[in-house]
Formats: sequence, C-alpha cells, structure tokens
Amino acid sequence: MDNNTLLTIGKVTGLHGLGGNLKVWSFAESFETFGIGRQVWLKSEDEEKGCAYTILKSSARKKGVLISLENVDTPDLAQALVGKEILINRDQLPVLEEDTWYWQDLYGLTVIDKTRGELGTIGHIFPTGANDVLVVGKEEILIPMNEQFVESVNMDAGIIMTTLPEGYET
Repeated sequence: MDNNTLLTIGKVTGLHGLGGNLKVWSFAESFETFGIGRQVWLKSEDEEKGCAYTILKSSARKKGVLISLENVDTPDLAQALVGKEILINRDQLPVLEEDTWYWQDLYGLTVIDKTRGELGTIGHIFPTGANDVLVVGKEEILIPMNEQFVESVNMDAGIIMTTLPEGYET
C-alpha cells in the first residue's frame, strides 16, 4: 500500500445490525465513492499500513454511508474496525473539476492572508454542511472554504491566499 496514492474517504463510526455492517462518516462528496467492488484500506491513525477490503454492499444514509465488507460478517469483526479511517486509491476516484480539490491535497499548504500575512499550514479540515472549514496553524484558526474568505489556491506553490474580514478572530 502506497500512502501517497491513497486518499481518506471516510471513517467507521459504528455497527449496524448483526451481519457486520459498518456505519461510515463519509468525507466524499458522492455516495458512489463507496461503490460495490471497490477496494478500500482501513487503518488507524497510529498504523503505518492498513488492511485491504472489498466493498460488497453500500447504501446512503442521512448521516453517511452503510457498507458491508468482504470477510467482515460478524459484530465482533466489525467492532474491531470502528474508529478506523477508510482509504481508497486515487486512481479509483473521478478527475476533479477546476477549483476543486481532495482534502488530503490541501493538508500542509501554507495559508497567507492579504493583511495578516502567514497564518500557518492546514492541519485539518471538517465539513459543516454549508462548506468545509480549514483548521490552520497551532492556534487552530478556522477559515470557511468559500470564495468570501479564500481568494485563491495555488497547488504548485503550496499556498492558499485568504482575505479575512476586519475583526475576524485569528
């Protein structure tokens, strides 16, 4: 497993039923990322390598996705996967449109505000429903990922330019 080609698409949050089904908090925009037959890797943050699984069934839920994995057919086997991240090979994902990025590609980019200067690097991103929020620097500055706050993203230079409004707490 090459971590450079894998992207995190979700996290196992619990069990559903007695057949080993997993509740997943999806980081993917489309439920179809968890398509039947796709190979995914499940791993903990402290694990260097995870284990590969094949998705047998998947269905959209209000708060994420419900999946069944090959060889995970009991509550005990499923329970061992709760809390693990779900990763997929980048080449199994669709090519993105202009001005869209996978979260993992944004981690580590430097955020520079036009008036405040360098704010730090992106260490975490989380969804809010309206838009994703960038968590920047040691002080954990929260910046909504929308055109009102984020002026530009330059992947080649590794820089995100922001224009935070006056009075915005950083």
